[in-house]
Amino acid sequence: MKEPAVSADPTQTLAFDASCHLFNGCGFDNVSPGLHSFLFEPLLGDADGNGFYFNKPMLLALLGSIIVVGFFWSAFRKPSVVPGKLQMVAETGYDFVRRGIVYETIGKKEGEKYVPLVVSLFFFVWMMNLWSIIPVAQFPVTSIIAYPMVLAAIVYILWVSLTFKRHGFVGAFKNFTGYDKSLGAVLPLAMTIEFFSNLLVRPFTHAVRLFANMFAGHTLLVLFTVASWYMLNGIGIAYSGVSFLMTIVMTAFELFIQAVQAYVFVLLTCSYIQGALAEHH
Repeated sequence: MKEPAVSADPTQTLAFDASCHLFNGCGFDNVSPGLHSFLFEPLLGDADGNGFYFNKPMLLALLGSIIVVGFFWSAFRKPSVVPGKLQMVAETGYDFVRRGIVYETIGKKEGEKYVPLVVSLFFFVWMMNLWSIIPVAQFPVTSIIAYPMVLAAIVYILWVSLTFKRHGFVGAFKNFTGYDKSLGAVLPLAMTIEFFSNLLVRPFTHAVRLFANMFAGHTLLVLFTVASWYMLNGIGIAYSGVSFLMTIVMTAFELFIQAVQAYVFVLLTCSYIQGALAEHH
């Protein structure tokens, strides 16, 4: 039995034995996707961590950042009253996040100063997700948990610092613990649960929600893609056609999920900021 191997070529996402097909004595476990689909040989440095380390997901993250910055720079470097096509698209995206997410969640007065941050987060996360369906790239950067964790940590630090700045130490403590003296005897238990939920569980779920959806989506796409090739043999061609159709369906569905997850990530970000700014009752 051959073990699924990580491709020595860091540009390859689908690492499997191309000669392995249904009905030729080769089991699907030899080609099925797994954790090896999320591992890449370094483009620079080595896998042992000696020297500078740079791999495909890092390259995609860097390119994604350049694309987002370059897009908005190109759209707004010479803004006009009657916008061109590029400026109109950029304004539509910017306005969607500003009015549809920030203003609706935080409010116009308080939220205006956070619009640049939220817009940056939205388009960066969306671009990182989109790499999954872009030819050659074919890998969502956010399916590696380190990236959602860093983004969630940025939001977490902002949320905690804003809470202390707005309410002071005592007020922040009440905000984090959901202090409400009307709860009576259950107050200590409720405060303990709220404290751990807000300060420990919240940043974890913020990161994992994005990571888990992208991880699962990429796994399914790879699964159906590999299965289409695996069953392309004899009578299995009929099954291969169904699997290929599912690949197309899953690609379209994943395109929708990628935008939704970017939306949810920044919506939660705005919700946390709003909670930090709101007066505690």
